[in-house]
Amino acid sequence: MPGDAEGSRRNRPYFFLSYAHTPQYEAEAADPNVWVKKLYDSLCSHIMEMTELPKGARVGFLDQGIEVGTRWTDELSENLARCQVFVPLYSPRYFISEQCGREWWAFHQREIHRRARHVEARESAIIPALWVPVEPAQLPKIAKDLQFHHSDFGEDYATEGFYGLIKLSYLNEQYERAVYRLAQRIVRVSRAIGLEEGPIHSDYESLPSAFGDKAHPPRFDVTVIAHCLSDLPAGRIRDYYGDTPADWNPFHPSSSRSLVEHAADLVQSMNYRVTISDFETEADRLLTTDPPTAPALLLLDRWTLESPRVQKLMAQLCKQPRPWISVLVPQYRDDQIPPEREVQLLELTDRILGARKVVGSGYRSRNNGIRSLEAFSVELHKSVSQAVMYYQARAETFPPAPEGQPKDPPWRGRPGYPG
Repeated sequence: MPGDAEGSRRNRPYFFLSYAHTPQYEAEAADPNVWVKKLYDSLCSHIMEMTELPKGARVGFLDQGIEVGTRWTDELSENLARCQVFVPLYSPRYFISEQCGREWWAFHQREIHRRARHVEARESAIIPALWVPVEPAQLPKIAKDLQFHHSDFGEDYATEGFYGLIKLSYLNEQYERAVYRLAQRIVRVSRAIGLEEGPIHSDYESLPSAFGDKAHPPRFDVTVIAHCLSDLPAGRIRDYYGDTPADWNPFHPSSSRSLVEHAADLVQSMNYRVTISDFETEADRLLTTDPPTAPALLLLDRWTLESPRVQKLMAQLCKQPRPWISVLVPQYRDDQIPPEREVQLLELTDRILGARKVVGSGYRSRNNGIRSLEAFSVELHKSVSQAVMYYQARAETFPPAPEGQPKDPPWRGRPGYPG
């Protein structure tokens, strides 16, 4: 019932307004961020009228008056985990702000998990708003991919942004219209999507930025070694596999997407261009003794370690330190394996990847593998960070992205991958 749906939202903010703080240009000047607070208050007022929220309910969240060094990160993380819609307030300062990029990343992880659990495409719970118009060249890929039509809130708004509408008194009517339409969109998207709550990050300040950073390598390789339906070992459950290694889904039925697609989304959320490949096909490139061309992540189906071909490749991977290639070994907690078979696989994995226990040899998931989709996201974040750190120690410069680079990730449209 609608009333029940409203009741479940009472303790969850409808929206998180993310913005870049504008510094004061004079010590005596008024706080320039007061206009953002005006926008926020108007949105809250409209949403109260459009919903059945009771008095005292949490309508939105706005980061105000936060001082560096306090425990404000707990409050930020909690609200990013619980809010229903994320509203990034675009400005030239926004996309150079590590804090704003971290907020976007934390919220976007919830959308990626929703996509893994419900494969059907649905609109985003990220609703961008213009504070000051931003040139397309200033937008990171994650913002460009939203393809949001700002003119839906009015042509003057699309040209001037909220700040311009506020400051130009003759555009006051257009300002009120744009605020009202944004509030309508927040309520509609919240009801249509029903985004689940996410994790509260205790290590919030260590989270990556969705916009990358200046020392950010442009590309990241995600590669996979897995069985497919045509070569499954005796007794192996077919539900986790497809026609190609790229179809491997070790977290079925918790996830309805292949692991390599899910991993690519998670890596792309850190503003990398992702290249996806089959490790066996690309082994010569990935295992060359030449300097690395990109950091990489290997997703390993441990059942393939019984293959002499895979054992040879893993021996080659471990023979010389290649710490810029991280290795993740999922082992779903609900995967029913006979106990004696489980012992064999654990011993085989430890023996073949034993060299990766040495500090500096590269990241490898431990503790009997990765047991859940949520744990996979945590491990992936760590593995990407370490692969990039080791890659940067061996790469002097990162070449600029080529002109006219296609918007879609390079793996789209390849055989075995979604179009």
